This record gives sequence, structure tokens and C-alpha cells, in this order.
Amino acid sequence: MEKILIEPRDGLVVSCLSNLLQTSAVEALATGDTFKVGLSGGSLVNLLAKSLPSITTDWSRWRFFFCDERVVPFDSNDSTYGEYKSKFIGKVPVTEDQFIKIDPDLSAEDAAKDYIKKMSVYFPPDRVPCFDVLLLGLGPDGHTCSLFPGHKILNESSLWVCPVNDSPKPPPSRITLTLPVINNAKKCIFAVIGASKADVVKRILQDRENLPAARVQPQNGELYWILDKAAAELLEAA
Repeated sequence: MEKILIEPRDGLVVSCLSNLLQTSAVEALATGDTFKVGLSGGSLVNLLAKSLPSITTDWSRWRFFFCDERVVPFDSNDSTYGEYKSKFIGKVPVTEDQFIKIDPDLSAEDAAKDYIKKMSVYFPPDRVPCFDVLLLGLGPDGHTCSLFPGHKILNESSLWVCPVNDSPKPPPSRITLTLPVINNAKKCIFAVIGASKADVVKRILQDRENLPAARVQPQNGELYWILDKAAAELLEAA
């Protein structure tokens, strides 16, 4: 089920995201021990830094995974975990241990295998992981996670996590969740702001181009697109 929510300004995108996450946390924690969330980088970091402090929840039961991550040291400006650490720790009552992190000292291949082992602590190893929420980013070329247009791992059907050594945008070495895992989530949420994303939003939601982000179609879950007016501008004009 796809829901497109258009908000007049990015402050209301933050409120909408907060409400969705709070509702999802309540649902997950009513039936399970932890609330399992997949994080992405880019503009989403700042949106979450604004939205998470307003949520009332048992923060100790949240676990943060990464939809993709750059294989770089945590103190690098390219580290998604490093960015969350600097903007979350001390502002939201969570600890570093609640983030399920890559091993940045490994090759992308070994880091992907290691991340699957770390995920197996939280998900049954004999079936596709089911995240409570995946928070997804959107690139201007239509990529999401580190799934880029035309890349062979778009067709990966068995592995949970794949290495990427030829990312078209730097840094080249990354790991990423695969589409079977993404599409097994209970909720997938794109929160997209700014006129720079208007063209690719239209290509996905109106023109229905077969871009990687367009292939996010949860089988038994919900798909949300939360857009500010600028990101939705070309949709409304059509």
C-alpha cells in the first residue's frame, strides 16, 4: 500500500515523520522486545535529528541498523554512523550500543558478511529479515540505499546485505541492504524535501520509471512518501 503525503513545508514533514515513527514504535513494542529501524544518510539525518526528540517512547528498546553504509572510519565525514553519533548521542536518550554498526576495518565484502552476522542476532537466520521501519533516502538519479540504476545487485535475491565497490558516487566502497530485505519491511518511509528532488519524485511517482527507489514495494507492508511542497512541485503541476 502506497501513501503519498504532501506537507506545505519541511517542518510539517518532521511532524509527520515523528507521528509515523511513534505509532510504529508503539505497535512494535506491544508485541516484541525491540523496535528495529533502518537508517539512511543524507538529508534524512537532519530530519530525524529534529523529529526524534519529540517522540515519547521507551528508547532503550530501539535498535538502529543502517540501510547502507560507507566503508570508512567512523570519524570520516562520509560515515553515516558518525553523522548520527554526532547529532543524536546526548540529544536523544540512546546509546552507541543501540546502533548496529559495520566494521570499518574490513573490506566491503567482509563487512557485508559481518553485518549479516550482526543482523542475525536480531532476526531469525532462516528467513528474510522483517524490519519494523526502514527510513530510506532518495538520490537525484533515483537510487536508494546504495542500490544504483543499472547495478547488478538490484537483481540479488538471496543475500541480505551486499558489498558495493563501484559506487558511482564517492566513496566507492559500501554495503547495502538488498531489495528482498527492503520489501519485507513492515513500513518503508521516504521523507523527501527540496526542489532538487522534484524531478526524480515525478519520474518515480507519476511517470513510474523503473528506478531503484521505484522498486521499493513492500510485499505485506506499507510504503510512505512524505514530501514537502517543493519536492512535490512537479507532481502537482501535472
